[in-house]
Amino acid sequence: MSRTAQDVTESELALLQVLWDQGRCSTRQITAVMYPGGKAAQYATVQKLLERLEDKGLVKRDRSLFVHTFTAAADRDELIGRRLRALADKLCDGSLAPIISHLARNQALDEKERRALRELIDAPAPADTKARSRKR
Repeated sequence: MSRTAQDVTESELALLQVLWDQGRCSTRQITAVMYPGGKAAQYATVQKLLERLEDKGLVKRDRSLFVHTFTAAADRDELIGRRLRALADKLCDGSLAPIISHLARNQALDEKERRALRELIDAPAPADTKARSRKR
């Protein structure tokens, strides 16, 4: 089964996590975080992961300095949204309701999380969400 363009592997996700936590980093800095004491093979792995993420539009490379640096082009919330939408499309005919209700039923939500969930449900739907629900 082929992977969609915006999907990421676990290794790519780990690299994005470094960029979200650390901000702008060089390949060597990312390698040091992901593979403490890493050797040339791990450095090459990080280079390949960066190339793939750059091709997917999830990482930006700054070539203005001798040492290229990288930043995440997509924030964590954007990637969560992409992955949840893909999961909903694949498993739930595009509806997020079964995923949300499953999480709410099967996770121990504290009162703050329950309140945040109620506020999300009660908030007016954004315009693009209304248009999408009318198409179904």
